Amino acid sequence: MKLLVYPGSFDPVTNGHMDIIERASKICDKLIVAVLVNHGKTPVFTMEERTMLLKKAIGDRENIEVCSFSGLLVDFMKRINARTIIKGLRAVSDFEYEMQMALLNRKLDNEIDTLFMMTSINNSFLSSSVVRELARNGAGVEDYVPHSIAPYIYEKFKKAGV
Repeated sequence: MKLLVYPGSFDPVTNGHMDIIERASKICDKLIVAVLVNHGKTPVFTMEERTMLLKKAIGDRENIEVCSFSGLLVDFMKRINARTIIKGLRAVSDFEYEMQMALLNRKLDNEIDTLFMMTSINNSFLSSSVVRELARNGAGVEDYVPHSIAPYIYEKFKKAGV
């Protein structure tokens, strides 16, 4: 079985993430979207919220599973017997960081490979931080996130005053 893992913080999931999820799910038997704890970031949404938003955005897709993990990605990959990571790229600046991570993961486990997929051009400027900034300032986010999760984003920023 061809298994791909798409890791990320997804704080929150955007249409750019969904573009990669949709396209990656077509080239594998199973895609695991893995929400990670990134100690270098302070997320606005909890792990449970990020996982829920992804599940709501993806819906009932038989070959896509959403889960969460903390620790090293290579350790998670070993636990689920996966060998291939898929990463989305928006620009050359993304490539430099993601290449370093891919090389590190390969060094930690030489059976791990990373595939890079360019996002669609209409999502090339989009990031979770852009969505958070728009929501924080009361601007519409419907064009940038799955419509099914936009109300949750508005509610989070309204309640938290983030």
